[in-house]
Amino acid sequence: MSPVPCALLSAAISVLVLGAPAQEHQAREDLGPRIEAVRASAKVPALGAALLTVDGLEGVWVAGTRRAGGEERVTADDLWHLGSCTKSMTATLIALLVVRGDLAWDAALGDLLPDLAEQMDPDYLDVTLLELLSHRAGLPNGLNRELADLDESLPLVEQRAWITLAVLKHAPVHPARGAFLYSNFDYVVAGHVAEVVTKKPWETLMQELLFTPLAMTSAGFGVPGTSGSDGRCDQPRGHQDDGQPVEPGPEADNPAALGPAGTVHASLADWAKFVELHLKGSRGDVKVGEITLTKEAFARLHAPYAGPDPKYALGWVVEQRAWAGGDGTALWHNGSNTLWYCVAWLGPGNGVAALVTTNQATPAAKGATDQVATLLIQEFERRTQDGAKR
Repeated sequence: MSPVPCALLSAAISVLVLGAPAQEHQAREDLGPRIEAVRASAKVPALGAALLTVDGLEGVWVAGTRRAGGEERVTADDLWHLGSCTKSMTATLIALLVVRGDLAWDAALGDLLPDLAEQMDPDYLDVTLLELLSHRAGLPNGLNRELADLDESLPLVEQRAWITLAVLKHAPVHPARGAFLYSNFDYVVAGHVAEVVTKKPWETLMQELLFTPLAMTSAGFGVPGTSGSDGRCDQPRGHQDDGQPVEPGPEADNPAALGPAGTVHASLADWAKFVELHLKGSRGDVKVGEITLTKEAFARLHAPYAGPDPKYALGWVVEQRAWAGGDGTALWHNGSNTLWYCVAWLGPGNGVAALVTTNQATPAAKGATDQVATLLIQEFERRTQDGAKR
């Protein structure tokens, strides 16, 4: 299997600091040709972008082809692998379960996983969900030897139980509640906790409690598309650094058991529905199906852990950006399985978000997503200024 767990934050920190003022771009052509120019310069197969506000989707733009050298062009409805941008979705699922009464943020792993309590390292017994989701639990970020022994023929809940024990029987890399250590296993364990308390797979919970209430009909798990003998390319393909497309299959993604950390795919419009939820939640209570997530619940999701930097909340990095409005607080996260890359930027203060995706994960591809995110924010500022003049 070629992909590796998607721990992108330490490898490529997005900056999105706007350059020229938005008004300098008002007379330029539509965003579509400009995004295509960024794609061509970066030599990536495709780029996708969405601009949204707290009031809904402003626009979706795509450029390029589903696979390098292919004739099938990407469409606005195509699906994109979101990698570790799944983490904020898993954290939101946990918040829904907390509000419903299934879980508590300060519940300890020893109580949440009683069947594993005697086998886990004692230092993990009092680790909480909050510490897991903010990457402060001390879990390792790589157990490749152990994962090589994972039996992927087992049901996914059993696979996650196996991974959870394999991780928790090792001593923490550092004491819990201490230094930040980005680990996909934090989210796999949290996802398995949700499975244990509800007796439902994480995938089912995501569909029932998050995707269906938000009408995210395209959302699913693993790489999008199918690989057929007719050679048809029905969805974008991920690409290796040398530009070779990878067909859907075992080599195209990480094990499905790592789902809570990074296997969701969706269209740009459906991803935007999830991000719109967080923009709205920063301003007030939001009903998600039968559950009402309060403004306080969103504040918990968006608040950085009170410890050493970086400022990481629950599935979001917290930074300061002038364009974000209000007190300048911006939320962002990136994601990749090494064959795809995406990034989301949110400005809760002014209710705007920029989402950008690409089907390659080279340094040039990551730089292209930041360029496009900047174009989107400048477009928002232009529209805001135009509206103020009317």
